Amino acid sequence: MFHRLWSARASLRWKIAALAAATACLVVAAVGVLVHLWIEQDIRDRAEARAFNSVYSAMEVYRSTGTLADGAHLDPPDLPAALRHPVDGDRHTAYDGHVDGNDGPSFWAAQRTAGPGSPVLAFQVNMNSELYTLRQLDMTMTVASLAALAAATPLAVYGAGLLARRLRRVSETAGRISAGDLDARTGPTKGHDEVADIAATVDLMADSLGQRLRTERRFTADVAHELRTPVGGLLAAVDLLPPGETEDLLRARVRDLRGLVEDLLEISRLDAGAEQPVRARVPLGAVVREAVTRTGFDAEVTVGDAQGADFTVETDPRRLERIVSNLVVNAHRHGDTPVQVTVEGRTVVVRDHGPGFPKDLLVHGPRRFQTGATERGSGHGLGLTIALGQARLLGAELRFDNAPDGGAVATLRLPD
Repeated sequence: MFHRLWSARASLRWKIAALAAATACLVVAAVGVLVHLWIEQDIRDRAEARAFNSVYSAMEVYRSTGTLADGAHLDPPDLPAALRHPVDGDRHTAYDGHVDGNDGPSFWAAQRTAGPGSPVLAFQVNMNSELYTLRQLDMTMTVASLAALAAATPLAVYGAGLLARRLRRVSETAGRISAGDLDARTGPTKGHDEVADIAATVDLMADSLGQRLRTERRFTADVAHELRTPVGGLLAAVDLLPPGETEDLLRARVRDLRGLVEDLLEISRLDAGAEQPVRARVPLGAVVREAVTRTGFDAEVTVGDAQGADFTVETDPRRLERIVSNLVVNAHRHGDTPVQVTVEGRTVVVRDHGPGFPKDLLVHGPRRFQTGATERGSGHGLGLTIALGQARLLGAELRFDNAPDGGAVATLRLPD
């Protein structure tokens, strides 16, 4: 459950949505800070100008009538220290950040009423109401930004989902092609953006790859068919040789060549999809024993049913024998004795006690003409390829592993 949630969070869709949300948050925060600073500075500038002009008006009233205008004070006790000794005749302003209840912060303006030693006329402009309005504006912007973000995030998720679905479609097509489905195509995609270009490129790559593989398979099938007749002639000609060591050597080599030709023909038919299984209900243990016997190699066959009854399966017995015999032959050629064959339910396990499968085979699976041996005389590297192809045709799973205590382990699991 945690893995699925983490995969969903880590998908491209959620990454794009998270990036869009983060970008929106940064934009909102930057705009909010700029607006706050601009309005705050405007409030201070207007308060300073108001205090400056109010002192001028109050000074005119005081000099003409000797009375103080509303809001004007002479030598107020809370006058900022910077304004207590203004230059005669000059007006000065100062910011007072002191807050006492609803008073403050404020701007003061002061001017001496006459010559040196005369009282200082001062006027205070309280900015509390304007700053309260600014705080209200900040709160409103915050709420509006959160609401806009809540509305924009689903849209970002939806838009990112459209892109992710298109990319997922291309990815699924590429996965099917890599799994061997050469007819898989993405098809036309909406839009004319980079995703459409990628989809078209994948389809073009699939066309090119399919054409090359079909050409290779056709070449392999043609070569195998053409070689079948001369190899048969060679085998007939060997029968005309006088008995002896030379005749035995030639016969063995011609038989190897015929086996190679037959394997190539079988692979070409499997690749072309020309093979169809002929299913029948058969006893699995008996089929496995018969397949091991036909190989001519010694192998210990164990049927895991405690009652001794042979478990029956519905499969193609000829192809099942082919798979088991190829696994047993491979175990003797590239492994070491004893070779053990275990039948348990629908599962057949072939194990040897040799050096095990090569790492490359465990990672990429069997490949044609790669035997995993330093010498090329011990096989053609087609046995496991054929076994894997026949298993896929039967709908079975063929897995290759190495035992912890040494030896190769091939596990065939037949379908229900």
